[in-house]
Amino acid sequence: MKRPALKQLVVTLFATLAAGVAHADLNIGVVLPLTGPASGLGIPVNNGFKLWPDTIAGEKVKLTVLDDATDPANGVKNARRLVTEEKVDLIIGSAATPVAVAVADVAAEAQTPQLAMSPIPLPPGKDTWSFRMAHSSAVMAHAMVEHMKKQGVKTVGFLGYTDAYGETWLKDFTAKAEPAGIKLVAVERFQRTDTSVTGQALKLVSANPDAMLIVASGSGAAMPHRAVVERGYKGKIYQTHAAASRDLVRVGGKDVEGAFVVSGPATVAEQLPESHPSKKEALKYVQGYEKLYGAGSRNQFGAHTYDALLILERAVPEALKKAKPGTKEFRAALRDAIESVGPVAASQGVLHFKPDDHWGFTNDSAVVMKVVNGDWKVEQ
Repeated sequence: MKRPALKQLVVTLFATLAAGVAHADLNIGVVLPLTGPASGLGIPVNNGFKLWPDTIAGEKVKLTVLDDATDPANGVKNARRLVTEEKVDLIIGSAATPVAVAVADVAAEAQTPQLAMSPIPLPPGKDTWSFRMAHSSAVMAHAMVEHMKKQGVKTVGFLGYTDAYGETWLKDFTAKAEPAGIKLVAVERFQRTDTSVTGQALKLVSANPDAMLIVASGSGAAMPHRAVVERGYKGKIYQTHAAASRDLVRVGGKDVEGAFVVSGPATVAEQLPESHPSKKEALKYVQGYEKLYGAGSRNQFGAHTYDALLILERAVPEALKKAKPGTKEFRAALRDAIESVGPVAASQGVLHFKPDDHWGFTNDSAVVMKVVNGDWKVEQ
């Protein structure tokens, strides 16, 4: 072989090898409640990954999914495994708020970005590495209170979880309701694992508020709803966005007819006006999800997974300009990119993360739905 030809072969081999090492798997760790009380949220989030492509920005996506069983201790254990053993570039989860809060501590410690699939209430400065894909309870409470005002509601009874999700809703709803002239006249709490709220329901019904606010999730939201109905309550009943799934209607049956539920717009994609910024992506999500899982299977939890993809499709190319996956430099660049890619018209509203706002969604992102004949109908 002539020397020039040998030299060219070496250059070609080097270029080929360099191209090979330039690409590394985009390693994503997922922590979800696939079992336990919040499995009704975690399972559809996990189902949503079936809509993802094999690559993002040319990088092969590797997903490692771990079940937290709706237990914060399990969530922490799983998150530590993901950052220490799997060396993930990103953590997605949990869909259970108390678990996602615990995972956020690990994400911050490991300086690994987190896309939480629940509205985690973190103190200012504690969410540097955490972004919420779910709407804040403040955004949802805004839509709910505006609807209550139109309905003439003046007094409300509260029946909600004792954990971070229930606590945040109580705080944010009160902050929105009081200036609107709506008063909480009774507050009762229960555990996610409780199978009965008879005592709490009796106290609330005796207070006779204009409306009840149930703060629970998935199929577990039907039990307290039915409890107040069975004790003779005839007023309006509102449910939060964690209850915006078919599980509420399936388990609640006729008792949840007429209920008002706040949600992201993807749940009712076809009912959105053509001018709605989420119409296009909401329809794409619904069509893709229901093709895989059947008509009527859509839910906002799977939509969060779809929207996470939209964010990553914007952020990953920017991060790749600074570093490659598998490095702390890439994780930092990905975090910076997520908060600087600008507004994204997602299926659940317009997401616009900023350095001082890791919530993303604005007040106009929520819709109020009514259960009519076992289906959702958007309230105008």
